[in-house]
Amino acid sequence: MKRIMNRIGVARIGLVAALFGIALTVSGCGYNTIPTLEEQAKARWADVQNQYQRRADLIPNLVETVKGFASQEKSVLTAVVEARAKATQVKVDASQLTDPDKLKAFQDAQNQLSGALGRLLAVSENYPDLKSNANFLALQSQLEGTENRIAVARRDYIDAVRVYNTALRTFPTLIWAKTLFAGNKPMAVFTASEGSDKPPQVKF
Repeated sequence: MKRIMNRIGVARIGLVAALFGIALTVSGCGYNTIPTLEEQAKARWADVQNQYQRRADLIPNLVETVKGFASQEKSVLTAVVEARAKATQVKVDASQLTDPDKLKAFQDAQNQLSGALGRLLAVSENYPDLKSNANFLALQSQLEGTENRIAVARRDYIDAVRVYNTALRTFPTLIWAKTLFAGNKPMAVFTASEGSDKPPQVKF
């Protein structure tokens, strides 16, 4: 009886050792790489959205401040408000990052807002009192900081997607991509328009 118990104990130890060995082998050959990189890319996308939302939150105060000094610029003010509304309506959650059309719609809406905002800031050059207003100067600083954060967030997302997509196509993670993670698709690249790798110059 004692021998039988000893054998059972040895068998259990052997089983635990085998499972541990399998776990090490699996982790060492890239099984965890794909889900890890996927979550990192999703986190970077959340950063992109947060920074664009931060910009959107600044715009109402900017519009109201400009309106106080340049109410006659109605068409420019209206264009910013409408572009902001459209940009905040276009949402792309983590589950849609593999859809290039969704990502393009998001980017197009943000680009339209950037263009409208640029025209508003250009108009402000014609109003010296506006340019020296304390609230306007504070918004300038916040907007510059936000544009920098957007540029960094976009760059980090593009890098994370590149690493994730590469893992789906290269050995040894390709093995897992074709088997246990066969449902994983490459993520759409948040393509940067020419010159958008640098934050825009926000001048007042």
